[in-house]
Order: sequence, then C-alpha cells, then structure tokens
Amino acid sequence: MERRLPPPQPALSRIKALLFVLALIPFVRTILIVLSGDAIDPVAFMTHATGDWILIFLMLTLAVTPLRRLGFPSAIVRLRRMLGLFAFFYATLHFSIYLVLDKFFDPVAIAHDVVKRPFITVGFTALVMMTPLAITSTDGWMRRLKRNWGRLHRAIYAVAIFGVLHYWWLVKRDLRQPILFAAILAVLLGLRLFWSFRQRYQVRQT
Repeated sequence: MERRLPPPQPALSRIKALLFVLALIPFVRTILIVLSGDAIDPVAFMTHATGDWILIFLMLTLAVTPLRRLGFPSAIVRLRRMLGLFAFFYATLHFSIYLVLDKFFDPVAIAHDVVKRPFITVGFTALVMMTPLAITSTDGWMRRLKRNWGRLHRAIYAVAIFGVLHYWWLVKRDLRQPILFAAILAVLLGLRLFWSFRQRYQVRQT
C-alpha cells in the first residue's frame, strides 16, 4: 500500500482556515436564529445547540487518531488541536449561557445545581477538566511539560465520558441522540483499547 504523504504547508494552512470557518458556522447560525425570533425559548435553544456542538467536536477530536491509524494522511493530527479548542469554545459558551441567562450570576442557585443535580455536576466537572487542556494546548506548554503533557491530555477521555453522561442524564424522554453519542464514544475508546491490548500482546510475544 502506497504511503500517503502529508500535504504541503500551504495546503494544510488552507485546510485549517476552512475548518476554522466551518467550526464557527453553528455559532453564527445559532445567533441568527435567536435574533430572528424563530426560537420559542432562546435560552434553551442556545443551551441545547452549544451542548450538541461540544459533543460533536469532542467526538471529532477523539476520531483523529483512529482515522490516522486506519489510513488517513498523518497530517490530520495537526487538526486535532483546533477541534479540541472548538470543543472548549462551545463548552465556554454553553456554561456562559447557563451562568448569565439562566442563573443570572446567582452563586447560591449554581452551587445548589452542582450539588443536587447530577447532570450539572458531571457537566461542570467536564468543563473544569477541559480548562487546563485548553490552556496547555500550545507548543510552548508541550515543550515545558514534555511527557507529562501526554498524561495530562488523556483527560480528554474522561471529559468525553462526562459530556455524554451530562447529556444522557439531562434528557428525560427521547434518548436517541445521547445513545448515538454514547455509541460513537464507545467505538472510539474501544478502538484505542483494542490497539493498546494488541500492542502489549505483540511486545510479550517478542
């Protein structure tokens, strides 16, 4: 099988620019729908829309490594950082909508939600865990942390699990979307476990 070479830098830059624009479209679309008055409950609409895109970008981020191992060009890895940062971007919007438009900066109400409502607890935990990942996503932090950088960024797996749980526990009736996200996550994590066990087996055999 012929090895696929990574695209030249100008091509990669264009791909990143296109990805950046595409990743902002859901944000712009959400704002336009709210401003047009088409959303019956604007706060709920924005909350649900941003929540969906958090999970979509988390799944895309986790899909990069399996896609590369399944034959996609290795340059796809260079898109993972942007995908992860957009997951954090939508998570920040999601929490800001909850903080400002839903709870009106009421610390007592927020603390009550975090303690008493499990889906809020796991969602808030996921956001807290995402924050150091976003901060340390730069090349500079990668050089400073060295091997610890990889260990830290494995927290993305827990973030994704908590994100799916947050959605699952939030939805009370129609579970089709949470189940779909859970199935995608199970496949992505299952592939990683399979490859890890296979590598350990091959090492033991040598």
